[in-house]
Amino acid sequence: MSFNENARLDTSQVSGGGGGGGAPGGLVVGGGLGGIIITILLLVFGIDPSSIPTGGGTSDPGQVQAGGSTDSSAFSDCRTGADANARVECRVVGTVNSVQAFWAGELKSSKYQWQETRTVLYSGQTQSACGTASNEVGPFYCPLDKKVYIDASFFDLLTSRFGADDGALAQEYVVAHEYGHALQDQLGLLNRAQQDPQGAESGSVRTELMADCLAGVWAQHASTVPDAGGTPFLKPLTDTDIQSALSAAAAVGDDTIQKAATGRVTPESWTHGSSKSRQTWFLTGYKSGDLNRCDTFSVPSVES
Repeated sequence: MSFNENARLDTSQVSGGGGGGGAPGGLVVGGGLGGIIITILLLVFGIDPSSIPTGGGTSDPGQVQAGGSTDSSAFSDCRTGADANARVECRVVGTVNSVQAFWAGELKSSKYQWQETRTVLYSGQTQSACGTASNEVGPFYCPLDKKVYIDASFFDLLTSRFGADDGALAQEYVVAHEYGHALQDQLGLLNRAQQDPQGAESGSVRTELMADCLAGVWAQHASTVPDAGGTPFLKPLTDTDIQSALSAAAAVGDDTIQKAATGRVTPESWTHGSSKSRQTWFLTGYKSGDLNRCDTFSVPSVES
């Protein structure tokens, strides 16, 4: 999904962070695409994921220095849609701009008002109120400090390790998914994931699939979302764009990752949903363009 070359980017919504390449001081599991990534890495290296403490459950937000510098000058060369088409960091900035502008407009007719949510785009590792964010963990939304954390190198991992293509919408889908979690948090829905954390029909899976659906809703409307000057951030989607997003959704399905890691699929331990259901719910949002169609908690089965 390409940006209009003359669209204006707002770098104030994204801050820099990290830079260290050492071993992470803690692990964040859950809250987005990141949890499934750390699980696969643990399995590949022969470590039992249940033996690893999570950062999110033990962090005291009053004693944690929240992630990254608040200085957005690291992205000062991300000025236009042309920059977003050329560089992944600028593509993240532009996607954050578009997603936030969309949800701000979408919520105007409701009792809710979109609360601006900053993205920390870091390198190597940085600290969040939910624990250490690292390139091993992958992207996630932290409800304790209301920020999205992304290491841009994750997009290379998504392609080289998990088989997604390297198309722009595959990357933009990841960003939009995490902002789906931010929306869930603002609507009071995010905690349902922790109340029922595992299984093919669990609250965790339904929460993740809702975020996939919300990413699809944004994708449907993205070409009409304007920058501050009225120019749409993004060009209309093509069939190739949609296939790119679907490749990313399939790549991070629990069944696909489990089979690649162990040769077995164990639905009772799923936290994010199957590849098929991730694709299905993204398409549900995309085809309908209606966030009300994303109520994954109201259906008997998310796999049907």
